[in-house]
Amino acid sequence: MREQVITPQVIANPKSKYGNAKASTRHFITQRLSGAINIAFLGLLLFVVVQLAGQDRADMVATLGNAWIGVPLALLLVIVTVHMRNGMRDTLEDYFAGRSYQLLMMLNTVFCILIALVGVASIFKLVFWG
Repeated sequence: MREQVITPQVIANPKSKYGNAKASTRHFITQRLSGAINIAFLGLLLFVVVQLAGQDRADMVATLGNAWIGVPLALLLVIVTVHMRNGMRDTLEDYFAGRSYQLLMMLNTVFCILIALVGVASIFKLVFWG
């Protein structure tokens, strides 16, 4: 199948088809769903911040080490990094194309995975190993 060249005329024509419809729909739904979940988890995050205001390190470790607090925070961190990756993807799509886009998208993905892994490992260390 021949690859379609996307020109301003193709974009302006409402009957033209370009891009991956399934991937775009999945991206749209993921972005909206992760944003809604982030808003829902904001209550938990505010609760933790208020509880830890003025506390010393031992109290912070004890609060975050509670599985009922730590595990949802770890889940929140994963969802935030997915949302962050998708948001950066939108920005990268607007300003880059070709090999530079692919490289930057790969670096974006690696960065988000590293943030999620380090954060979740740190939280789980507190929860399961004190």
